[in-house]
Amino acid sequence: MFVVCGVWVESAVAAPPSEPIVRIAQLVIDPSQLAAYQVAVKEEMADSVRFEPGVLTLYSVSEKEHPNRLHFFEIYSNEAAYQSHIASPHFQKYVKTTQSMILSKELIETVPVQLSTQPGR
Repeated sequence: MFVVCGVWVESAVAAPPSEPIVRIAQLVIDPSQLAAYQVAVKEEMADSVRFEPGVLTLYSVSEKEHPNRLHFFEIYSNEAAYQSHIASPHFQKYVKTTQSMILSKELIETVPVQLSTQPGR
């Protein structure tokens, strides 16, 4: 399964500068390294939303029956924000730190249909 947090160096389909980029990633993590992976990804995600105004949403969830299968949902304000994110020092640190922990990853290209958020959240 795979994330969105970063192990995604593939580039998104070019979108107009103002169109949001939505990424879904699914990662499978080595169970023996899951705790260390979770520490690294939480740090990277927190830094991304704290330091990068173009990172609008980063969610990570694991499957209840298979906690080493993680799913990521990410929204970036535009393609430039996504490219800036994957080039950021905190993302590059995450990639380097976690590359041996990830058994498999899948990045799913998406096209936003409807993105709804309650005001103020």
